[in-house]
Amino acid sequence: MSMKSIAYWGVTGLLTVILAFSGIGALTKQDFLIEAMQNIGFPLYVMRILGTAYVLGAIAIFAPGFPLLKEWAYAGVVFAMLAAFASHISIGDTFANTAPPFVILLIAGASYVLRPDSRRLALSSTEE
Repeated sequence: MSMKSIAYWGVTGLLTVILAFSGIGALTKQDFLIEAMQNIGFPLYVMRILGTAYVLGAIAIFAPGFPLLKEWAYAGVVFAMLAAFASHISIGDTFANTAPPFVILLIAGASYVLRPDSRRLALSSTEE
């Protein structure tokens, strides 16, 4: 196994665990997540939407096949983490609350860049 492959599986495993546990936490309405959502000013029903999206995104990124679905899952993680980061900054939140979405964004970026060809969306002959 190459170093690139080991790095890919390491960051991808970490990303999918973070997404899965965050999603499950949101779906089970953990107190610290309720407090975070209220602190930002988001309605609590957003937890159900994000929780479902995070769990499905973790599955899509980790499971073999479906390269187009993986592209969308990575895009969803980027949009969600940028929105979370911006939301925390906009309310003047602490560094401890602002940093995690940015770190997750970096982990997702590393996973995306390091992924093997078998997990990439093939370009059609007109796009090459």
